[in-house]
Amino acid sequence: MAKRSSLSIRIVEGKNLPAKDITGSSDPYCIVKVDNEPIIRTATVWKTLCPFWGEDYQVHLPPTFHTVAFYVMDEDALSRDDVIGKVCLTRDALASHPKGFSGWTHLVEVDPNEEVQGEIHLRLEVVPGVHASRLRCAVLEARDLAPKDRNGASDPFVRVHYNGRTQETSVVKKSCYPRWNETFDFELEKGASEALLVEAWDWDLVSRNDFLGKVAVNVQRLCSAQQEEGWFRLQPDQSKSRQGKGNLGSLQLEVRLRDETVLPSVCYQPLVQLLCQEVKLGTQGPGRLIPVIEETTSAECRQEVATTLLKLFLGQGLAKDFLDLLFQLELGRTSEANTLFRSNSLASKSMESFLKVAGMRYLHGILGPIIDRVFEEKKYVELDPSKVEVKDVGCSGLHRPQTEAEVLEQSAQTLRAHLVALLSAICRSVRTCPAIIRATFRQLFRRVRERFPNAQHQAVQNIGNMDTPVSRAKESWMEPLQPTVRQGVAQLKDFIMKLVDIEEKEELDLQRALNSQAPPVKEGPLFIHRTKGKGPLASSSFKKLYFSLTTEALSFAKTSSSKKSTFIKLASIRAAEKVEEKSFGSSHIMQVIYADDVGRAQTVYLQCKCVNELNQWLSALRKASTNNRGLLRSYHPGIFRGDKWSCCHQKDKTDQGCDKTHSRVTLQEWNDPLDHDLEAQLIYRHLLGVEAALRERYQLLRGATEAGVSPTGCDGAPEDSLAQLLRVLQDLREAHGSSLASPAAREPHHLLELQT
Repeated sequence: MAKRSSLSIRIVEGKNLPAKDITGSSDPYCIVKVDNEPIIRTATVWKTLCPFWGEDYQVHLPPTFHTVAFYVMDEDALSRDDVIGKVCLTRDALASHPKGFSGWTHLVEVDPNEEVQGEIHLRLEVVPGVHASRLRCAVLEARDLAPKDRNGASDPFVRVHYNGRTQETSVVKKSCYPRWNETFDFELEKGASEALLVEAWDWDLVSRNDFLGKVAVNVQRLCSAQQEEGWFRLQPDQSKSRQGKGNLGSLQLEVRLRDETVLPSVCYQPLVQLLCQEVKLGTQGPGRLIPVIEETTSAECRQEVATTLLKLFLGQGLAKDFLDLLFQLELGRTSEANTLFRSNSLASKSMESFLKVAGMRYLHGILGPIIDRVFEEKKYVELDPSKVEVKDVGCSGLHRPQTEAEVLEQSAQTLRAHLVALLSAICRSVRTCPAIIRATFRQLFRRVRERFPNAQHQAVQNIGNMDTPVSRAKESWMEPLQPTVRQGVAQLKDFIMKLVDIEEKEELDLQRALNSQAPPVKEGPLFIHRTKGKGPLASSSFKKLYFSLTTEALSFAKTSSSKKSTFIKLASIRAAEKVEEKSFGSSHIMQVIYADDVGRAQTVYLQCKCVNELNQWLSALRKASTNNRGLLRSYHPGIFRGDKWSCCHQKDKTDQGCDKTHSRVTLQEWNDPLDHDLEAQLIYRHLLGVEAALRERYQLLRGATEAGVSPTGCDGAPEDSLAQLLRVLQDLREAHGSSLASPAAREPHHLLELQT
């Protein structure tokens, strides 16, 4: 049994943001932090106070996270980016919205006293005395404190307050992972109700000390427990009310928290076997569970259900059969060929999910280089005369404004070139299209031809309705692209015919060829630190190489087309974590800790170009090594320089680490390995939500059978499968109840509680 949490995040848009640039505008982007850890950065929208992002993310987290915060920033080329404001959502607030939080929320200013992070390790006890008991507080260490100084660290010390007395620890210089091991005693009065307050501060020589967070201990509960030791999360100081907030604008968000308790695989086998049996029987089966599931699923969650079902059957090797069943159901209720997959049906949503899961890598491979080139060229393109921006052209001293006609002609030429390149890449990719996609398309093609024998040449519908008289009249400025579009439609028809023209033997050969290779999970250029701890650590010591992560190893080459050399075997990876910015004087660096051939721990440092790429690599490495033996539970976020670790200043190079690893923090991608138990759990949760509708359907079918009427026209009792499904749901409900009642499933109980 395992507890898992995930966040579905959609950053929609902002409005009425304040101007941060002298031009009267801003260049806004968003940073998303979970417990102060940056995990997402959106694109920058230039020169606007009402940006639209429309970016979606899925993040998997341990269930112990506390907050997710959205920072709206203004990008500056020459100075540090400005913070416009933030929106902070607590875990409890998200849990109170089972269907997710959705809407506009006002940005608030960033208060330094609330920007705290990290934990502090305390040992607290009541020591009996002859005349009076004493309250003893041992301040042991802290981890992941907020860096308050320009060097990327802090100079932390701790103040302990109780009953009018204050005592302080020593200052640990340049560390966010300090160790003190200092003990303080206070006289404890009988019936004392005052809290023990532990505050962490960053010492500054010239300016005021910076607040790092606090812990308030309930002394009465401590007296009952006598002693307590553990890590306590630092809390912000919210005693000071904000003043002069001003109007910082608003942010539109959609955020949904999902907590799942995933049972052992054996618990889900009856449910999986029942669904697989239905798919294998197809439309001739007596139960027809898939149509019943579709009919009882609301339109708003049909995409989610379709994706989960598709992944479940993909893991069982039945994706093609599942889609074929949906094709037949869709065709059975469709009267015209050109309306196929136009409705919000389970078939259309499942096909969409299938193409993303099975074809995303293929799509990135054939179109990625062209799209990258489009972004790199940064050419101005506009065909609508009402939106054309006329700019200066020519060399220095000979500037002249472009005419509108020149802008339109250049834009049309650029778009035609891009469109031709995209169409050419697609049409050349028949042999590289995954075998399972080709086989599924072939099956769909056959089903459509059987249902609509006279409409087989209408497979490609009008692209974006661009080739109709109405659209030409409405957007006449798109006319320069019409010849290329019409030629592209003919090319795509030919491409589809070649795509589905595949024999069963060829399909098997393609599948074997694909299975014989370990496809890359993640690949791209990274900078590797090559000095192995010798000499000064500077950004110049990083060498650029092309890395590729497969299900077998992390490899590298000089270029993407060069022969790759195995660098780290996947099974030897022990952790993948971020590195403190101060360690190399540079950001976006990760470390991969692995065991070499003789079992010794080794570390390699790799630098990414941005925070998104860093988190994508970390996520890919963590997911690929999730089942490895010997995964580390702690690590050093710094480096061993000279004779000590830069993070915690420990002098033992083999020290286990001063921070906990984050192996469960990952980003959801379409090429993620399938998680059979989680998918079965998600299906169970959905079916549990529509159980009342399933029972109602069962009673109707049972009544019809008793009256001698066969609603489906099939042999056998159609309600039998529903009866089995309802029994399976009941068994799973009982299994979940038993797991929650077991001691192992309970959260650790802290004898102390924070004062509010």
